[in-house]
Amino acid sequence: MPTVTKNLIIINVLLFLGQLVAQSYGINLSDYLGLHFFLADNFNPAQLFTYMFMHGGFSHIFFNMFAVWMFGRILEQVWGPKRFLFYYILCGVGAGLLQEVVQYIQYVTELSQYTSVNIGTGIIPMSEYLNMMTTVGASGSVYAILLAFGMLFPNQQLFIFPLPFPIKAKFFVIGYALIELYAGFANNPGDNVAHFAHLGGMIFGFILIMYWRKKNRNNGTYYN
Repeated sequence: MPTVTKNLIIINVLLFLGQLVAQSYGINLSDYLGLHFFLADNFNPAQLFTYMFMHGGFSHIFFNMFAVWMFGRILEQVWGPKRFLFYYILCGVGAGLLQEVVQYIQYVTELSQYTSVNIGTGIIPMSEYLNMMTTVGASGSVYAILLAFGMLFPNQQLFIFPLPFPIKAKFFVIGYALIELYAGFANNPGDNVAHFAHLGGMIFGFILIMYWRKKNRNNGTYYN
């Protein structure tokens, strides 16, 4: 396994285990390292980086790291470790930024006129509710990896459960993007998924790949 891919997986797993240990002592690391809404008291700009190494449960980290292993190692072999790591981190930060923008729009259009919020189990002050608007996970970077794989290897056949037939990588990526777009605008608060963060990772990934392609063409170098 390439060095950066391996180390990303190791770091994410170690921090997830750290979350479990801290939890047993009554400490929620996501309160410190998760990405809070920028108007919340607990927000810290460093969280735009640290949030992508926090996860909300075993299935969350398992599927994210499985995707990093499955597709990230291929990208690292094609791009090299420095470019792959830069892509991973930048797209993760970009995903967090878009999530912040979406949360701000939600705040302005739905919440700013209130001083408290009914969360179902009781009424809490708005300041406390804003601190609950926290994002964790490497999914923004993972979706950027999926996009990059689809752009570099568009005709690569993939078997995706539960489909009984292979599908080209480009259609797989387009399908995922459309699903996330629909789920984001469906605005189902019960799913607790940051769909626009996923899309943010893909958007930043697309912009970066197109920039690299343009730069390579100007230099007389051509890559997939």
